[in-house]
Amino acid sequence: MKTEQEIEALRLRLAAFRLEHRDLDDAIAHLLERPYVDQMQLTRMKKRKLALKDAITRIEDQLIPDIIA
Repeated sequence: MKTEQEIEALRLRLAAFRLEHRDLDDAIAHLLERPYVDQMQLTRMKKRKLALKDAITRIEDQLIPDIIA
């Protein structure tokens, strides 16, 4: 069982990760509008975005208790 402080810390991290994920999505879209795309930069950004998505999922799993059916 997590304390209220731990839950609040997870919620804050979740909000920060969601914001960064959304910002990366916008940055990737902007990068793809250019005539020349730096593939290395694009790959790094997509990897970071995927890592953030995984982190978001892990935190959500911690915040939402399992329902035993």
